[in-house]
Amino acid sequence: MEEEEEEKPKQHSPMNQARSLIRVCFDSQDATMMFSSSQYESAVLLTQSIPSADSSSISSAAKSRGNEGLVPVTVKQLSEAYQPGDEKSNFQIDGTDVTNVTLVGMVAQMVVRATDVSFSLDDGTGRVVCKRWTNDSFDSMEMDAIQDGIYVRVIGHLRNSHGGKQLVAFAVRPVLNFNEITFHSIDCIHHHFRKSRLKSEAPIQTKPVELSAASVSSQFTSNAHLTAPPNDFSVQPSNVGLKSCDQKVLEFLQRNFSIEKGVHRDEISGQLKIPVDKIMEAIRALEEEGLMYSTIDEYHYKSTSES
Repeated sequence: MEEEEEEKPKQHSPMNQARSLIRVCFDSQDATMMFSSSQYESAVLLTQSIPSADSSSISSAAKSRGNEGLVPVTVKQLSEAYQPGDEKSNFQIDGTDVTNVTLVGMVAQMVVRATDVSFSLDDGTGRVVCKRWTNDSFDSMEMDAIQDGIYVRVIGHLRNSHGGKQLVAFAVRPVLNFNEITFHSIDCIHHHFRKSRLKSEAPIQTKPVELSAASVSSQFTSNAHLTAPPNDFSVQPSNVGLKSCDQKVLEFLQRNFSIEKGVHRDEISGQLKIPVDKIMEAIRALEEEGLMYSTIDEYHYKSTSES
């Protein structure tokens, strides 16, 4: 008699896990369209062969944000983003202005030049060209850890370039924990469904009326963490409940939002007359909430939104 072969357990890739969670949490065609034609299967094996350091936490930059905040997106969503006004206006995704975005995907076609590094980011829904300027040694050291075939998290600003869209990156970090890929996928879906829910729950007007700025703000959370409704289930960060020191640091960085390279921690300490160790405690707390991030090095910081 022929022995029956034991069925081998199926390998569960990060993207398969994401698909399973999508089916469990959301029964909608929108979720399927956001993550169509995945290429994660083969790429994960290549990335797992590259040694990596221990990672104790997932980047806080993936947390959902609203207008002029840090928004988790897929390449497909970027390809469908549009500018309602002139070329200087912000792009819109799900009907909300978007300034800074974060993506997770695989690096391909990396080209290193004297002043910048460009590459394509493939997240299974499409590809987008990313450019990281290397103006100083910190930028160069960050990009030295990046190579074709590995997964990275990119934080940057979307802009038009030569008739297409390009992501100007100001942070590129290797993915050391593959749970981050699944987390980012679910974060994108959550943010998309939250925005869709807000639009669907908007009151139907029987006749044209002029909406006040206050009513628009309360219905659509136009200023992210400052105006989020108290009963909203979003994981969107909020400055409500921040400690006094945290609040002072955040407000100081928001007042200096126009400084491209951010503000040095010693400058923050001197201006606020708070010890550096207390400043760093506040910075770590604000980073975990997705309210700020480091820029040119680990000493310069910038808020994710303007006050």
